[in-house]
Amino acid sequence: MAPSLDEGNNSLFNFVVQDGYGVKGMVDLGLTKVPKPYIQPQQERIDKRNARTCPLQPIDLSKLNGPEHDRVAEEISKAASTIGFFQVVNHGVPIELLGKLKDTAHSFFGQPPEKKAVYRKGASPSPLVKYGTSFMPDKEEALEWKDYISMTYTNDVEALQQWPKECKEVSLEYLKTSVEMVRKLLEVLMENLGVKPDNTKINALIGFKLVNMNYYPTCPDPNLTVGVGRHSDMGALTVLLQDGIGGLYVKVEEDIEHVGKKGEWMEIPPVDGALVINVGDALQIISNGMYKSAEHRVRTTSTKSRVSIPVFTMPKPTEKIRPLPELVERDGGRFREVVFQDYMNNFFSNAHDGKKSLQFGQANNN
Repeated sequence: MAPSLDEGNNSLFNFVVQDGYGVKGMVDLGLTKVPKPYIQPQQERIDKRNARTCPLQPIDLSKLNGPEHDRVAEEISKAASTIGFFQVVNHGVPIELLGKLKDTAHSFFGQPPEKKAVYRKGASPSPLVKYGTSFMPDKEEALEWKDYISMTYTNDVEALQQWPKECKEVSLEYLKTSVEMVRKLLEVLMENLGVKPDNTKINALIGFKLVNMNYYPTCPDPNLTVGVGRHSDMGALTVLLQDGIGGLYVKVEEDIEHVGKKGEWMEIPPVDGALVINVGDALQIISNGMYKSAEHRVRTTSTKSRVSIPVFTMPKPTEKIRPLPELVERDGGRFREVVFQDYMNNFFSNAHDGKKSLQFGQANNN
């Protein structure tokens, strides 16, 4: 039975979270105002009028193979060490596939609630697939306006057997082609650190991979809500396909000449055919702080539902991560060694709160 949308009580929470109807199921009931559990505290709301558009142009990755290699490598390294975000074109992921991914995401989330809810936490027939809403609904002061399906990669056979049939082929091709690009980017970033970029180091950083499809239904008042709260990703590099609606914001950590001032929020504008790359906590740790994981968040929209599809590359849970020895020798260690499973456990035991998760790996953390 559908809950009253006026109530900020367990009935609405159970309907959206426990029963698997998600934000979309709630919106489909005919929302005219934002229910109380989704109203963000004033300091967490995103004021579009106070945000600038990121002025950085997309980086043409095809030029890594030609005479402009050094210039392009420098652009990549500079973006990773300052804002932690950049966009790429001519990246090797087929453009037609990007269109299919967006269509597939809309189709998947457009299904009846019971078709999606079979994958919800505690009920999913596969440990590789999880359907959910918000980030940590049990721990959040206000819920995030987002539904998602998350698909963990082990191998091609298991992905094609266990991922949802509606999206498995396109998601798998997207993940595999994205990972090829991530390898190239990590080679460039390692070389910039003065470290030989061998396969062992790169495999240690990206041994665990997953692809998500995120769905942000239309919201009656985007000024009161967030699609995703302030956070940094925990892995090495994230590859993100966003649609043409926009709403992805990144925080400038330090003053960057010709880009932005410390503490400023900038929108990463949608660029047709481009993919967004952002640095995660694991790469900040491995690089001894040379590269910056980017604090970011997502605004909701009142015009039409938005989709985004990230591929997360990160160390395997059993991997021990620490700054590369060559960098510690040169600069001293800024982070301690942590087993990545412990890092993940800490990350998923708290609501989104900026880059607080990174403190878990800091050298002075006991």
